[in-house]
Amino acid sequence: MRNDDPGRGRDKSDDEQWDELVKTMTAEREAQLRADEPQPRRVWPRNAALALGAAAVTLVGAELLQPAPDTTAAPAAPAVSTAAASDAARTAPVPTAGTPTAYNPAAGRPQIPLDQVFPAEVKSADGAVYTKVASAALPSCTEADSVGPGLIAMIKAGKGCVGEEVALYKDARNNQYNLALFTMQDPLEALHMVTQLTMDYQNFEVGAQAPPPASGLPTLPPDSGMVQGFTGTGRAMLVGLGQWSDGRATDRQQLVDLLTPLQQAVGKSVLGYESKP
Repeated sequence: MRNDDPGRGRDKSDDEQWDELVKTMTAEREAQLRADEPQPRRVWPRNAALALGAAAVTLVGAELLQPAPDTTAAPAAPAVSTAAASDAARTAPVPTAGTPTAYNPAAGRPQIPLDQVFPAEVKSADGAVYTKVASAALPSCTEADSVGPGLIAMIKAGKGCVGEEVALYKDARNNQYNLALFTMQDPLEALHMVTQLTMDYQNFEVGAQAPPPASGLPTLPPDSGMVQGFTGTGRAMLVGLGQWSDGRATDRQQLVDLLTPLQQAVGKSVLGYESKP
């Protein structure tokens, strides 16, 4: 039946036709918005010890960190830091760093001690307090329940990993922040991993930890909203994950802003350790 067929008006009133048109357009718009949203690459299972979550992200920033000038030794490897959030739409390039393996003061040194890299409490410049819930040194850097297959492949293709250390923090509102520190044998490999993971920003290759039962924190479902950031310094790559206490997938830039001070504070400890002659 043609739209100008007079019989059409007898079937439905103008108001009814308008309501149907609005509903159709609204449904189509909602479907388009859902299609435009970045989709998770995978949903990882959670367990009582270490667990993995997945959520799509968009890279929003990158910065180059440098150690304090040292006139007694050649400079340590520069550090690269990036942050990510799914509701931002701009991408910043990962800075290049010349030849980071020209001098490696930490060669042959064990990974930074667990309590030194993950203090019981971290305070940001604006007064936010992050409290450590749990931390652990993992048996290896390629544990299948804490590291994704892509990162495992990169680690195995290199010169070796000294070790992986993880920690879970919370803030005053019980938002959860996971940190994973990988210490490689070769600083160039740490920089390479930061670059690769940053470029593939819609993929999660490091897992979020399920909180210990005594912590009072909820175990968030694997499809909860999540942001991630990467920091590289010397031999080390630090990966940070942030989740709202209720697991919501909104306000992700604000979540990045909350994750960043904690990741920077831990990154400075790593930088100091890796820069020691």
